[in-house]
Amino acid sequence: MTSSITVDLSGYTDLPAGKVATIVTYLEMHARPLARRAERPDLSLERIEHPDPTEYRALFRRIGDEWLWFGRLTGSDADLVADLTRPGHEVYFCRKGRGGEPVGLLELDFGDPANVELAYFGLVAEEIGNGAGRWLMNEALSQVWSRPQTKRLFVHTCTADSPQALGFYRASGFTPYKRAIEIADDPRLAGVLPREAAGHVPVIESE
Repeated sequence: MTSSITVDLSGYTDLPAGKVATIVTYLEMHARPLARRAERPDLSLERIEHPDPTEYRALFRRIGDEWLWFGRLTGSDADLVADLTRPGHEVYFCRKGRGGEPVGLLELDFGDPANVELAYFGLVAEEIGNGAGRWLMNEALSQVWSRPQTKRLFVHTCTADSPQALGFYRASGFTPYKRAIEIADDPRLAGVLPREAAGHVPVIESE
């Protein structure tokens, strides 16, 4: 496939078949925002220090197939575990009850303790719209801003993601500061994701 194209910054740019493109919005906050109440006593947060690749990918797919998440699906088990357990990276599962079914994923990257990345944040479809997202974000903010080294928390979302994501992050205290264009091979054509995943992003392939 074509490795590079010229982007028209004042108009349209055609993509080669088999590629997908999204507009990425980066957001940040520089202080802990006022707490927004979320009562979900049925949920618990568990740090996953020794991730099982099969369990992790199963949750990742439940959350992300609809939104074209594929970043954790292309490498080997060993590569995945190495990435999830690298210094400064923390993985959490949101569970129903204590030790129950995982229904949410939270990943925080403290590789630069002053500039923390909210690397992954998501819920299974059944938990969207019932306060679980607000509860999980409160937990994330508590983890990040309870550490005195933190000066900034940042995250990014894109147009393939849930249409609620950008508004949710802004309501959580994040402010947009940058945009980017991300172009990638369509993971559905490579078999990384099911062909029917992310129906809002049509599959376009060469004849």
